[in-house]
Amino acid sequence: MEHLTKKKPEYLNLEELCEDLAVELLGMCRNQSEVNAVLNDCGDENVEDVDNQTFEEGIPNLGRLRLAVNYNQKRFVAHPISQQVLTSIWCGKLTWWRGSKTISIIGVSLGMFFTMPLICICYWIAPKSKLGQFVRTPVIKFLLHSSSYIWFLVLLLVESIVAQQFRELTSSRHEPIYLNSIHMIWVVGFFWYECKEVWIEGLRSYLLDWWNFLDIVILSMYLASFALRIVVYLSGKLYCAQDNDSYYCHYFTDIDRHKWNQEDPQMVAEVLFAITSMLSLARLTSILPAHETLGTLQISIGRMIDDMMRFMFLLMIILTAFLCGINNIYVHYVDLERLGNFNGTLQFLFWTMFGMEEPTSVDLSNFVVAEFVGRVLYGIFTIVMVIVLLNMLVAMITNSFQKIEDDADVEWKFARSKLYLCYFREGLTLPVPFNIMITPKCFFYMIRWFFRKLCCCLTPKKKEYPPLPSSIANSGVCGEGGGTRSRASYRLQVIKTLVQRYIETSRQEFAEKQRKAWLADGKQRLGINGSFSGWQDVSDVSKGSVPGPQLFTIDINDLDGGSGDIVAEFDDDTKMGGKVSCGGDRRRRQKYRYGLCEWANIWKTKHNVVICIIIHFGRKDKEA
Repeated sequence: MEHLTKKKPEYLNLEELCEDLAVELLGMCRNQSEVNAVLNDCGDENVEDVDNQTFEEGIPNLGRLRLAVNYNQKRFVAHPISQQVLTSIWCGKLTWWRGSKTISIIGVSLGMFFTMPLICICYWIAPKSKLGQFVRTPVIKFLLHSSSYIWFLVLLLVESIVAQQFRELTSSRHEPIYLNSIHMIWVVGFFWYECKEVWIEGLRSYLLDWWNFLDIVILSMYLASFALRIVVYLSGKLYCAQDNDSYYCHYFTDIDRHKWNQEDPQMVAEVLFAITSMLSLARLTSILPAHETLGTLQISIGRMIDDMMRFMFLLMIILTAFLCGINNIYVHYVDLERLGNFNGTLQFLFWTMFGMEEPTSVDLSNFVVAEFVGRVLYGIFTIVMVIVLLNMLVAMITNSFQKIEDDADVEWKFARSKLYLCYFREGLTLPVPFNIMITPKCFFYMIRWFFRKLCCCLTPKKKEYPPLPSSIANSGVCGEGGGTRSRASYRLQVIKTLVQRYIETSRQEFAEKQRKAWLADGKQRLGINGSFSGWQDVSDVSKGSVPGPQLFTIDINDLDGGSGDIVAEFDDDTKMGGKVSCGGDRRRRQKYRYGLCEWANIWKTKHNVVICIIIHFGRKDKEA
């Protein structure tokens, strides 16, 4: 363990390099077939698991992309290729949704909100119709589920308003259960939805999402609140059935609220309902990543809350230390109202952090030593808590917000991708509370399962894989079996091809860097008849007959070939010259040109014929 601790920076560096490699390999994809092979591979060796790459509704399961989300590979998920795949699946055939204006999106959302019950009933009747295909589109599923949840929040607000209007009835034992329990229809639907989500994703994947923990808490508190109300109602019925004049019959039916016990079930149920109502409204923030601006703010708030939770641990330690110290000083003076007991001292120290307490509360006029020590401890507490810790919390929150803002695009796309993947799952189409109704499609699935398991009359259809790219097909994917190939070998060849492209691209980038480094700070000047121009920077673009900067010196060293000609070699060009006074000189010049062509063939280079010209000098030369 100590060795691992020492090597932690190196392992973190390796993690970052692996993430960079994954991002680069994804960027090497050239067609949709390669993208599907990369994002849909779940990494299992089981052939059945590998072949099960699409849901029955035709939506790819994106197994590798989901794995990247689980391991917080934000750059891989936020890659343009991943986002393009997610966006195309999210909109489906609704191409008009992409790039729609905000007003249009709001109008469609309001229409889905008011027509949600009608759409759900039509889908329940005919799930395979065109309307059913429209409803199964992920973006429509998102709008339907969001509309259902907003209807649930509206119902909670209506129940609160009704309780306010009938305060005398709701504050007594005579409140009907149905008056404040209509929301339980949605709660049952949410509970069934969470059960199906656990069944589809698995418990481990389900618990990786923190929103699911909040759902568990909310549902548990709703069910506990409703169960306590049932307990009060049944207790009154049972006790009154045994003896109408008994104390418990009177307590659970007619007694005034002021005479209830502190742990009365109905009071606990009301407190739980109040807390869950608040959490339910806060749960609505989970849909904010669908919008760029609101999603970024939601991510920033979540990161700040995380910082506050870690800060609260340190705060509680220091607060408990000063609580014990100050309380032990003033516990012996019984005439004090606030200090001297844990409850009063805790409240006093807590509100001191916000400057809402008077410093004179720690004074003891007749006890100098206790007063002096109490003032010292109170002063140290004020300095540590108000000046140091609270400012440190502000700095932590500011730092977290700045990190989100610096990488806002990646953070938002990662959060939006997690939201998208929640609606790419098979099933879970009908929103709450329509999902608790048994649909005709369920009967069809049950009959089909019966025939598959017992009668074995249906055989699974063989999957036809997309055609291989030419680069992969030429690399011997088919193997020894001729034209047959497995999905695993297909994906393996795709990964090999991407690695080869990555290596080749890295080599080219390295060669480009070497070329620029070789040409860096280079100077050149022009000289004519002994007169020279000023030095000028060398262009970083290779031209002419220079075949490559990394082999520049090797290539041009043997250009003259002992011909005796004048050869001027520059960084981006080559000039040759010689005196021609007879036919022999002319044939010698032409022979050297032939040798230059042979030199180019040996070194696998090509001449730029466009810029190759012949200049003649001489007063008697007609071409001069």
